[in-house]
Amino acid sequence: MNWLTAWTLDPGLILGLVVLLEAYVIGIGPLRRRYRLGAPATKRQITWFALGYLALVVALVSPLHALGEVYLFSAHMVQHILITLVGPPLLLLGTPGWLLSPLLRIPLVETLARNVTSPVFAFLAFNGAFALWHVPSFYDAALNRELLHTLEHGSFFGAAVLMWWPILSPMSELPRLPLGFQAFYLFLLSIPQKIIGALITFASEVLYPTYEIAPRVTGLSALADQQLGGIIMWVPGGLIIFGAFTTLFFLWMGPSDPGPTLVVPAADAPGRRNGHAKPDMLSTPPPPPAPTA
Repeated sequence: MNWLTAWTLDPGLILGLVVLLEAYVIGIGPLRRRYRLGAPATKRQITWFALGYLALVVALVSPLHALGEVYLFSAHMVQHILITLVGPPLLLLGTPGWLLSPLLRIPLVETLARNVTSPVFAFLAFNGAFALWHVPSFYDAALNRELLHTLEHGSFFGAAVLMWWPILSPMSELPRLPLGFQAFYLFLLSIPQKIIGALITFASEVLYPTYEIAPRVTGLSALADQQLGGIIMWVPGGLIIFGAFTTLFFLWMGPSDPGPTLVVPAADAPGRRNGHAKPDMLSTPPPPPAPTA
């Protein structure tokens, strides 16, 4: 098998990606105009969404998928970063809130959405899924069973969307956390990933048998590849969260916005009409006349 030409064309996966793209294009185009849902999506939003979508295609369709599934643990970690730390936040940045708001008109959907996007649930869901799927028995089972592998990636993506929601929510109905809490939330999120990455990096033996018996397509041994994968999870993955944390921290600690300053043009100033000033309650009274001798 030549992984360089091994594009993943699984019908279910391709259908899911096509539906995601079609829903976005139709939503910000014909549906928005027909039902007057909101202002047009900005070029920036469309760019963010396109980049997030591209990250998912690279992770799930390109030869990176075959390389990570069959040969290299480190390649699989790159996949997971794209699925959890790159694609979801970009998709959220690119999605106008009004595109999702109609869904909340269904009471059951609104209740469910409020519960699953809460910071506590999102934190536990993401880190629970991340830890569970890196247990060697579950990880190897997913590599050898296509349905489980699809479930693994689906749970990573869904939990990651929830994880990023308190930071990047596009909806006023399901708002973001205040800036200070956002920074603290991201700080806590970075801890479990660092622990799992460190455990994998410093393991003295190969944890995942599939990669131990896989053909070596690079000069790395199975153990060295595993250590590289742990470092990828630990360093680049950690840097993404740390970068977001740092940005939020400085926004939070920065000077507060005093609000817009109202500047009144001279021609429209109070008490001025047709170029002639008229005294009013806001005018400075004229000085009293000087006393006569």
